[in-house]
Amino acid sequence: MENEFLIDSEFLSPKALEKKHRLENDPSYRKNHMEYMPGMEVIESDVCKNVMDHMNSYDYSKYTAKDVRKALEHETCSIEDFKALLSPAAEPFLEQMAQRARVETSKHFGNTVYMFTPLYIANYCENYCVYCGFNCYNHINRMKLSMEQIEKEMKVIADSGMEEILILTGESRGQSNVEYIGEACKLARKYFRMVGLEIYPVNTDEYEYLHKCGADYVTVFQETYDTDKYETLHLLGHKRVWPYRFDAQERALRGGMRGVAFSALLGLSDFRKDALASALHVYYLQRKYPHAEMSLSCPRLRPIINNEKINPLDVHETQLCQILCAYRIFLPYVGITVSSRESAEFRNGIVKIAATKVSAGVSTGIGDHESKYSGKETEEEQGDEQFEINDNRSLKKMYDEITVEGLQPVLNDYLYV
Repeated sequence: MENEFLIDSEFLSPKALEKKHRLENDPSYRKNHMEYMPGMEVIESDVCKNVMDHMNSYDYSKYTAKDVRKALEHETCSIEDFKALLSPAAEPFLEQMAQRARVETSKHFGNTVYMFTPLYIANYCENYCVYCGFNCYNHINRMKLSMEQIEKEMKVIADSGMEEILILTGESRGQSNVEYIGEACKLARKYFRMVGLEIYPVNTDEYEYLHKCGADYVTVFQETYDTDKYETLHLLGHKRVWPYRFDAQERALRGGMRGVAFSALLGLSDFRKDALASALHVYYLQRKYPHAEMSLSCPRLRPIINNEKINPLDVHETQLCQILCAYRIFLPYVGITVSSRESAEFRNGIVKIAATKVSAGVSTGIGDHESKYSGKETEEEQGDEQFEINDNRSLKKMYDEITVEGLQPVLNDYLYV
């Protein structure tokens, strides 16, 4: 099986290498990626069909400059207009799209920019996703923080002034079970006003439990909505089951979560189709759950440990800007997050146009916030990072730079009564 993202064999043990080759060369060894595994909840929902029908029939080459002009003239952006704005025909209209996006952002969000930081508490993973630094066959330093270590990391982050945290784990129920994540949520509630989760997808009752422990919202990356491509990239583990992952946000909402976030990882497949599907995933769920807060992010591939073949430039900055502007025009009321995968220059520019939320003081490693925030080396054990970030600015530096741009940094916008 050909795949440009496969981990170099020199970093695998002989046992892992043997199993890896068996997986790559014997498709019958792998479970059907569209079939649920035991214990996975199946829900009845029409959202997936609606999204996939649009994505599979999307021929962006048919759109013309005339279609783009019409889309920009319409007060409300229809699905058809959105398709035109994502097409290559819209690239020459990027300035007009940015102007329209800026107006919509100002209308619905004012001049505010929300800030948060991620905290990785474990990097063990049971999945073989060939583009991810955490994948189970990548030879990295694995680590799982104890509750004492988690609280120490949270206190360091909270002392910096941050009021919103996103808790992340590798996708391993064995090492990071739901109860472990729930205890981390309880600790987070002591230090932060907003607590988000980016973990492996779980069932509705488990999302309900995590919400009761203190989690406010859930982020799930579909990675790619192209089911055929998804099968070639996710060779082993629960993450291989595409439909279970697709319905994760809906299960989270049914479990009582206040908000959900969506994303495709641009560069894994056709980025225009993935961008369309991501936005329509939000569009249809928002109509089904109008009370829920929803947001989109638009990350691109970044290099990972032990694999120099991953190229983060497969989707160029102008194309990323086009997608973000199209998102804002189509979904003017939805939050848009731009991660530290992007450069400081790009993030400084896009928050003035379309984005409403950025991460700051970021580390994708395990247990290294104390050294990162203090600038001093510690003797504490640390786990390797998931991917390389591109913006290393501290909360204070980002806060100051956003303020200089005439925008208002916001650390929290939610009060519990």
